[in-house]
Amino acid sequence: MHGKLIAVMGTNASGKSGLGIELAARYGGEVVSADSRQVFRGLDLGSGKITPEEAKGVPHHLIDVCEPGEFFSMADFQRLAYAAIDDILSRGKIPFLVGGTGLYVDAVIDGYELSEIEPDLEFRAHLETFETPALYAMLKEKLPNTEIDPKNRNRVMRALERLAADDYHPGRRSPRYEVLKLGVTWPREILKQRIDERLERRLQQGMIDEVKGLMDAGVSTEFLTKLGLEYRYITEYLLGKWTYDQMLDELARAIKRFAKRQMTWFRKEENLHWLDMSADPVKQAVELIDAFLKE
Repeated sequence: MHGKLIAVMGTNASGKSGLGIELAARYGGEVVSADSRQVFRGLDLGSGKITPEEAKGVPHHLIDVCEPGEFFSMADFQRLAYAAIDDILSRGKIPFLVGGTGLYVDAVIDGYELSEIEPDLEFRAHLETFETPALYAMLKEKLPNTEIDPKNRNRVMRALERLAADDYHPGRRSPRYEVLKLGVTWPREILKQRIDERLERRLQQGMIDEVKGLMDAGVSTEFLTKLGLEYRYITEYLLGKWTYDQMLDELARAIKRFAKRQMTWFRKEENLHWLDMSADPVKQAVELIDAFLKE
């Protein structure tokens, strides 16, 4: 094992970023973001990227590491996260892995063994020759607990491509760190309210202009749509698919469905300590962290 790592995981709008910063500041630590959209430059409001003011001087890693439109895989994330964590540890600091992309969090804390393969156009052409049910059967074989809709051909194919690109072996794992896992959660009704308030706030801050700016800068609408959630619905709104109110309604519902999927993912984590955010989460976390660091 290469040292101790503290993971703070939770859903959209749960307050995990703020909590991660507060804890890292208290322990003189640094944050490694585990978010599949915050790695892209220019994707700020839509991905919930923290501002320099919100960071309170706590160094952050794996934010703005590639250009929008570039291919960035789980293997890319894992490689960069390992490098950042090892660097933080080598300086005698405590790394805090903070995020909501379950696959990214697990790739690091469970030490998935991945290979570095670029996306393969021949493989895509090969997949196109199968009917959707056959593709879904292949996916189920590789990922038995997949939550992808069996009829959604596009998503099933993308998952198969990703699995192939990352040579994803959930069975083969070599964890590198001792990990304390902290989970951030709220009662369902409060979380829904937090999601609505955060969406409203980010729209007021200019999230639509952000997406329009990316499109004007030549970022493909296909890439933006594939990012899902805010980027997908705002892009579709700008392309005339939705009225503003329809977009807002559909997007709010999609974020809540996504948060539910995130919770399902995190609930499967073993030894995850759930913090009661409506009580004093920092106090709860500090007790757990102090005990973990003493071990």
